Amino acid sequence: MNYTWIAGHLGADPETRFTPSGRKVTSLRVATKSRKGGNDETIWMKVTIWGETFDKILPYFKKGSPIVVCGELMPPEVYQNREGNTQVSLNITANHIAFSPFGKPKSEGSPQASAAPNFGAAPEQAFGGAAPAAQAEVPDEEIPF
Repeated sequence: MNYTWIAGHLGADPETRFTPSGRKVTSLRVATKSRKGGNDETIWMKVTIWGETFDKILPYFKKGSPIVVCGELMPPEVYQNREGNTQVSLNITANHIAFSPFGKPKSEGSPQASAAPNFGAAPEQAFGGAAPAAQAEVPDEEIPF
């Protein structure tokens, strides 16, 4: 198997459908950026989620949401876009999805803003005004390695 991690933004809201046998499948379109020779290049990834594994987190993802995905990488697809340019699409079957600490935070009051801490903020801001408890200092001679 070939596993990969990607971080990007959703190009559309998650789309859920059911197979003829009744199995649930959710599709995500994720845009990732790559810099080559000073130029940004967007690579689109198709992410497939089978079953109800991520039903609790998916409502918080909308078009433009930053996301991190881990999953099995499938062989690439080459296609022509609307302008006739050759594009490559990579397909991933997701095993793990998460909020990305690298995206711009949503406005206050949105589900994503309240669901995930602001990883770029100081500890007192990221955890709602209260900094996490400080770790006790451990003398070097007590460290077992």
